[in-house]
Amino acid sequence: MAQVKAKKALGQHFLTDLEIARKIADTIEKPELPENAKIWGDLPVLEIGPGMGVLSQFLMKAGRMVKAVEIDAESVGYLNRVFPDLEVVEGDFLKMDLRELFKGEFALIGNYPYNISSQIFFKALEYRENIPVIAGMLQKEVAERICSKPGSKVYGILSVLLQAWYGCEYLFNVPPSMFSPPPKVMSGVIRLTRNDRKTLGCDERLFKTVVKTAFGQRRKTLRNSLGGLIPADSPILKDPIMALRPERLGVEEFIRLTLAVKPE
Repeated sequence: MAQVKAKKALGQHFLTDLEIARKIADTIEKPELPENAKIWGDLPVLEIGPGMGVLSQFLMKAGRMVKAVEIDAESVGYLNRVFPDLEVVEGDFLKMDLRELFKGEFALIGNYPYNISSQIFFKALEYRENIPVIAGMLQKEVAERICSKPGSKVYGILSVLLQAWYGCEYLFNVPPSMFSPPPKVMSGVIRLTRNDRKTLGCDERLFKTVVKTAFGQRRKTLRNSLGGLIPADSPILKDPIMALRPERLGVEEFIRLTLAVKPE
């Protein structure tokens, strides 16, 4: 059976190690669940970028109902031939309405294309009430950023926005030698578990604006980066928090800043 040619424009690096693929599948099959976490075993699965199905096969062996979104027509043809029981949806994940694929909750997983991995996670946030667990592999740098805590040099916009709604775990590294063609960077596998938060308690769009504005000038203190957003008479301007840089703040502190801009 002819192999699919990896396409640089699509950021394709095909995982070749079956043991690693099995371990990635197990992040949603056999999770070490926190006490209050939902059991995910019966959830259908949406896989992004299945390539040649190295991860898909383990998800299917577990008895999951799997839908795989693939933009590469060559990969779609290969998957339809080799895995006829796999439901392959051809198209661009970033342009899809995921509620047309699943009516209820589903797990999201994939060996995510490095060139759009951040966009994939931002889109997943839009469907957070439908996605109790997100797992998979991406560039180590981005994976670490998602899971980093306040005070870390890599902590940023993606960290705050995802951690507002998910508990984020960095699970393990995957070296370049496990791929064809090998990427120039290390990869990392993560798992995100939806938390119990129902609302931020502030304007969500404004929260995003505050976070993005603060990190847009991350070398500046919040007093300088957010000065144009916060009213001149707001008491928070005298708060010691304003002397900090954005990477020192957690989700709750960014909610406080948002409320200072526009109280609920």
